Amino acid sequence: MRLRDAGILIGTLPTGLHNAITDVPGVKVGHATVIRGENIRTGVTAILPHSGNLFQEKVPGAVHIGNAFGKLIGSTQINELGEIETPILLTATLNAFRVADALLDYMLSLPGNENVRSINPVVGETNDGALNDIRARAVGHSEVIQAIQSAKDGKVDEGSVGAGTGTIAFGWKGGIGTASRKAGPHTVGVLVQSNFGGRLTINGVPMDGLTEAGNNDGSIMIVVATNAPATPRNLQRLAARAMLGLGRAGAAGSNGSGDYTIAFATPNTAPPLTNEAMSPLFAAAIEATEEAIINSLTQATTVTGNGRTAHALPIDRVLKKLNR
Repeated sequence: MRLRDAGILIGTLPTGLHNAITDVPGVKVGHATVIRGENIRTGVTAILPHSGNLFQEKVPGAVHIGNAFGKLIGSTQINELGEIETPILLTATLNAFRVADALLDYMLSLPGNENVRSINPVVGETNDGALNDIRARAVGHSEVIQAIQSAKDGKVDEGSVGAGTGTIAFGWKGGIGTASRKAGPHTVGVLVQSNFGGRLTINGVPMDGLTEAGNNDGSIMIVVATNAPATPRNLQRLAARAMLGLGRAGAAGSNGSGDYTIAFATPNTAPPLTNEAMSPLFAAAIEATEEAIINSLTQATTVTGNGRTAHALPIDRVLKKLNR
């Protein structure tokens, strides 16, 4: 379950209807999960800022880097131009390049893109090699198309699905998690692919005894969406606040951690928010990131693959600690 279902509220701001990134109007999420034999436990997750042709109707965006031990394809052009022009895809480290190639195929095939000669695919990754034969690079063209075409609004599947199928966080099964917060008239939604270590902390309470000792390496991809009319510069500032939510969850930020945030704003014709008006969105991003990480753990199921088992976080023990 989500801890919120047990009465454990993280933060003070109200959530959106589904407490998910899809509470931001127009945003959709899809997954393709790949489980084969005893060793393949991986997948791909697609986040669509809107349902149209993103190359023809780009959205403002920004990338913030906490620690750059990773392969975030497309990041430099996003920060240079302040635009995102493809769906955002998350997958496993060695799959990132095949996923980017398939994403190019998809974008080039869209009506209206017949004469396009440059596209900046956006693909993030974490390393699921503990539970998955990552060298097999099992995510291909069909899985990418499945994830994009299955993307929907409303409730988002979390835990051991899509890009979170083979990930581990704090020594427990990690995965996909999402949450949202209302910031006045605007919504901030977050989706994470958790695959990192540190000292698991929930609502300020260290989960001592529930964190694998010495488990500090790993990575996280954080995607932040908002329907607020934010400029790329202020989206950069918004993306940076997600790292505070990551810290609240107990991340170690180790040398081997690839910690990235991609932030975007959905189409909006209203005047851009002032700098001062961003503060409520900053608070929303922090809270939503923290809860999305916790949701990725509590929604995950035990997974065995590649000769290892990652167990689901024992929620009964978590609740005992929090209640005590």
